[in-house]
Amino acid sequence: MKFLILNGVNLNRTGLREKGVYGTQTLDEINAEIKAYCEAKGDSADFFQSNFEGELCTKLQEAGDLGYDGVILNAGAFTHYSYAIRDAIASMDVPVVEVHMSNVHKREEFRHTSVISEVCQGTILGFGKNSYLLAVESFRL
Repeated sequence: MKFLILNGVNLNRTGLREKGVYGTQTLDEINAEIKAYCEAKGDSADFFQSNFEGELCTKLQEAGDLGYDGVILNAGAFTHYSYAIRDAIASMDVPVVEVHMSNVHKREEFRHTSVISEVCQGTILGFGKNSYLLAVESFRL
């Protein structure tokens, strides 16, 4: 399978900010682990991170044209209010799994609502970097 791993706003600061929530590994280090995991399974993974909502929408829209079998999306704070990202997902034929490293339901109340969940195939949260690996496995079910 061919996966597109999308990371949204502020996730480029992973490993540098809120280490108690997101851990000490950088996003590049986490991506390297995801890539190795996928390759060991005979899969491939491409990665994209942006702090700009429109760039994430464009990547989502391109996923089908670029031959991806699945998208794994950690939209960051966009999860809670981006109807643009929600609409981009709803317009796609490629399935999207929403991921979060932290358990958002154990955090601030505003994080408890996701406007993208209902248009995603599923949501995986609270397992740190392993949330991404669980998302990869979810496409095999």
